[in-house]
Amino acid sequence: MCLRVRHVTWPRRALVLTDTPRRTCPDCRGEGGWDEDYADEDGEYGGTHSYLCPCWNKNRRWTLLPLPRRRDHYSDSWATSCGYSDEPPF
Repeated sequence: MCLRVRHVTWPRRALVLTDTPRRTCPDCRGEGGWDEDYADEDGEYGGTHSYLCPCWNKNRRWTLLPLPRRRDHYSDSWATSCGYSDEPPF
């Protein structure tokens, strides 16, 4: 398992620790998956199948730090950008 820190915005802004594909994986070569084109019965292009590699799980993640929301004083609504916040504990 290779972990990294990411910033997510949904369902709420937070820093999360997430899994990444193995760089030395012989199947996906560190990309996490691959696409394969296929043909229909006439031999024409039928579409593309996307396959996820089993060397990682994109749903494996842990929230490290929820980030505060900022009150937008111009429109009197909550904004999601960085800045001052009076929301506890910040």
